[in-house]
Amino acid sequence: QVQLVESGGGLVQAGGSLRLSCAASGRTFSTYPMGWFRPAPGKEREFVAAISSSGGITHYADSVKGRFIISRDNAKNTAYLQMNSLKPEDTAVYYCAARNPISNWAVITHYDHWGPGTQVTVSS
Repeated sequence: QVQLVESGGGLVQAGGSLRLSCAASGRTFSTYPMGWFRPAPGKEREFVAAISSSGGITHYADSVKGRFIISRDNAKNTAYLQMNSLKPEDTAVYYCAARNPISNWAVITHYDHWGPGTQVTVSS
């Protein structure tokens, strides 16, 4: 089991940056691939970015590719989402999630553990 808590959200002007953190409890964090999600029109949550358990493989939604960077520090039991060149349409609650290693990074239902979310607001 792993418990997740996000932090680092806030209010930022368009073009600015924020770094979200996802702190995990437990000693098994390094075995979990991680992802970041946010709500989207017509969906409960949409995929933003994912990272493998070792950190060597990453995936991004087209809408954030080139602007967001997902990373992790397994020694600190923490995953990160660096968000640059923020746009008003990035405004959302951002959730981090962990999934079973034997699962598909693109399938939201494969993520078993979720944090409560952190609010990001981008003003124009």
